[in-house]
Amino acid sequence: MAFTNKEAAVMPPATVGIDGGLKKNAVGTRDIVFLLVSAAAPLTVVVGIAPLALAVGGVGAPVIYIVAALSLALFAIGFMALTRHVNSYSGFYGYISKTLGRVVGLGSGLTAWMSYNGLQIGLYGLLGIQANLAVKSITGVEVPWWLYGIVAIGAVWYLGWRGIDVGAKVVAVLLTLETAIVAILAAFVLAQGGAHGIGFESFSPEAIFSPQFAAVLALGFSAFMGFESGALYREEARDPDRSVPRATYISIAFIGAFYAFAVWIIVQAFGPNVVQEFAAGHLDAGDTAYIAAGNFVGEWCVNLMSILIVTSIFAAQLAFHNTINRYTLSLSREGVFPAWAGMINPRYRTPSSAGIVQSVLAVASVVVFAALELDPFTQFLIWMNTPGVLGVLFLQALTSIGVVVFFIRQKDKTLKWYVIPSAIIATLVMFAVSFLLLSNLELMTGAAAGGALNTILIMVLPAIFIVGVVIALILRRVRPDIYQRIGQGKGE
Repeated sequence: MAFTNKEAAVMPPATVGIDGGLKKNAVGTRDIVFLLVSAAAPLTVVVGIAPLALAVGGVGAPVIYIVAALSLALFAIGFMALTRHVNSYSGFYGYISKTLGRVVGLGSGLTAWMSYNGLQIGLYGLLGIQANLAVKSITGVEVPWWLYGIVAIGAVWYLGWRGIDVGAKVVAVLLTLETAIVAILAAFVLAQGGAHGIGFESFSPEAIFSPQFAAVLALGFSAFMGFESGALYREEARDPDRSVPRATYISIAFIGAFYAFAVWIIVQAFGPNVVQEFAAGHLDAGDTAYIAAGNFVGEWCVNLMSILIVTSIFAAQLAFHNTINRYTLSLSREGVFPAWAGMINPRYRTPSSAGIVQSVLAVASVVVFAALELDPFTQFLIWMNTPGVLGVLFLQALTSIGVVVFFIRQKDKTLKWYVIPSAIIATLVMFAVSFLLLSNLELMTGAAAGGALNTILIMVLPAIFIVGVVIALILRRVRPDIYQRIGQGKGE
């Protein structure tokens, strides 16, 4: 990711808005890119999720990330076009409210708040596991996963409280390091010719057009979670009409290319004929990428990678924390959430109360799962993440529908010919991917297909959405003043 300093040279420095809102001009294109890519946790996906894609999808697994990137680029075309014509600082919530109405909008607002909390909080289980493994391998000391989780919650809260610009600098460093370690592994694998020579079987029609490829396609989309949150930073961005779209497209391109290349490197490290069986046999240990690093680079690379995956997860949690805080702020500003949840720190101009709410919720979740002695990965992470992934896919589909509805109604708006077709295709893709994910949910949860656990995890999404719809209908009748503010955001 190469950037110039031109943007920084011509844009004004960070300032405090006269309306007492969030800090203005705090982040530019480069900062937003780091936040969006960090939310996708590249090294975490390569180490933790890619082996599952290889185990189920086979040698064609690298292509699922290319397909996901192309599909999400179509989504971004419509979404970014909408952001130029509809003023909102409320992310999906604001745009859906202004295109599909306040009732659907509030349902989407609560869905977004639930989804990103699920994605962020569940990661504390994975961070606890990986942090314990890293520390134990270096010092021999073993610490409960939940203790690492609580320490990380405190650190995430602090950086979120200090400001989006401070958080962007931290994730920039962490993202650079995790990208570098994958680049080092790739260089050694390519230099040594892989396990059996360098090949491109992953991109053959036989590998792509296979039943198992379709089964894991949803995993490719789940790896991009968070890229769409750039619109939430419009209030704090320099020249948001340019910086947010640029950052969104750059993020999609980088994430797609990074994942496809990194997973292809793992295929080369073990060989296309054995990689699927090897990955399947090491899912429980989760050490496929570590073994590749040890075989081709050395033990020092394994140790460094075990540390960087912890920082990768932390960077993702910080990015999601910032996203959640801005949804909480929007819902509070509009009277849906209590007013105190929208209080802004007078010194750093950050949504400090929202950060406290999110952190307390995270601590409570960690404590409950730890007290019940539930597994931090197969139960805490999976149970929290699954509704979140489904929720974000649903929100993307609703947003694409909103794009079509808005521009059909607003015929006077200047529009490129491909925007509406892109939004229509994106809508169909999101529903198709959601269907594939639901049809193969047991791959993520490990529970029996059609069992009670999967049913409960699936029902979380419609339940939260319906709650939002019901609240909106009640507000329309008893508090029309609050109802009129739903989805209006800050810029009205």
